Amino acid sequence: MNGETTEETSVRYEGWGVAVASGVGVFVSFASLFVYTFGIFLKPLADEFGWSRETISAGFGIAAMTVAVCSPPIGYLLDRLSPRQIIVPCLTVFGCAFASLALLTPHVWHLYATCLILGIVGNGTAQMAYSRAVSSWFQRRRGAAFAVVLSGGAIGAMVLPPLAESLIEHIGWRGACVVLGVMVLVIGIPMVASRVRERPSEETHIGNPAAGATVGEALSSHAFWILVIVLFCSSIAQNGALTHMDALLTDRGVTTAGGALALSAMGGASLVGRLATGWLLDRFFA
Repeated sequence: MNGETTEETSVRYEGWGVAVASGVGVFVSFASLFVYTFGIFLKPLADEFGWSRETISAGFGIAAMTVAVCSPPIGYLLDRLSPRQIIVPCLTVFGCAFASLALLTPHVWHLYATCLILGIVGNGTAQMAYSRAVSSWFQRRRGAAFAVVLSGGAIGAMVLPPLAESLIEHIGWRGACVVLGVMVLVIGIPMVASRVRERPSEETHIGNPAAGATVGEALSSHAFWILVIVLFCSSIAQNGALTHMDALLTDRGVTTAGGALALSAMGGASLVGRLATGWLLDRFFA
C-alpha cells in the first residue's frame, strides 16, 4: 500500500474535508432541493393559480429534460476548468432562480421558464460536478468518498421536505421559495468556494483525459448503454413518484406533515443505502 492510499484511511486526510464540503453542496443542489421539494409546492401552486397538477408537473419535466440536454456540455467544461469555476456560478443561478419562484405570475410560461433555467444549471450543482474534485483525492477509499458526497442528497431528502412544508405553513409558499433559494446561496457557495478543489499535484487520480475512452468509444460500448438504460428507467420511476407523492397522500387524508415525512423516510433509507454501497464498493468490484 502506498503513502497516498494510507493517508485515505485517516479522518484528518484533507480529501475527506473536500468530500464533506461536496456533500454539503449536494444538500442544496438541484438533485436535492428541487427534486425533493417540488411535490410539496404542487398543491399550493394549484390552489393559488388554478393550474392542474399535470400542468404544474410539466415544469418538473421541463427541468429534468433540460438537465439531460445540458449535462454533456457541463461535463465538457468540467474536463477543462476547475470544479469551482463551474459549481459556484451554477449554484448562484440556481439559488436566485429558485428564490424567484416567489414572484410567479398566473402565466404558466413563467413557471416553465424558471424550470428551464433551473435545469440548465442543474447538474452543475449536483453530484456530477463534484465527482472530479473528489475522485482526485481518493483511490482506495473512493467508494466511501462518493458515498459521503451522495449522502448530502439523502440528508436533503430527509430534511428539506419537512422544512418546505413548515415554511409554507408559516410564511406561505412564496416565502418558502425565498428562504430555500437564499439557503443555497448562504450555505452552498461559501462551502464550495472555500473547500472544494482538486488535489494539488501534477498527477491527479483522474489522469489525463486523453488516456481514457473517447466519446465515440463510449457510445459504442455496451456497458455505457446498460448504465444509460438503467438510470433512465430508475429516474422515471423515482422522479414520477417523488413529484406526486405528497399530493397523493394528502388526497387520501394524510396530513401535509405526514406527506413530507414520507419523503423524509425515503431519504433516510437512501442515506443508509448510499453509505453501505460506498463501503461495499471499496471492497468488491462494482
